[in-house]
Amino acid sequence: MPASIQHEASDVYVLRISGTLTKSDLGGVQDYAAREIKNGAKPRILVMLEDFEGFERGAAWGELEFLFTHINDITKIAIVGSPRWEADALAFAGVGSRRAPVKYFPPAKSEEAWDWLEQK
Repeated sequence: MPASIQHEASDVYVLRISGTLTKSDLGGVQDYAAREIKNGAKPRILVMLEDFEGFERGAAWGELEFLFTHINDITKIAIVGSPRWEADALAFAGVGSRRAPVKYFPPAKSEEAWDWLEQK
């Protein structure tokens, strides 16, 4: 499965994405996050792009219901991945559209990403 999410500590969730991210895989992760938010979570998300190859071509990525519905429910997003994917990942995370800070880190700085995410 190219996308999985796991609740780690307090409101920190680790989203692991590998290979090609499909719209259906992302939908499953978003459904889980929406249930957690409905139950009171204010997620801080650590996105780990591991052997990431990009986004499914031809998918209708323009449907952003989750982003618009939960834009202010996610507290912070840290993304760890190859510098090659920085611009795409930041755009996909909705930088500029959400209040929550979003920051990109190279793989060698994954501990720094975790530390930044835990700062309130």
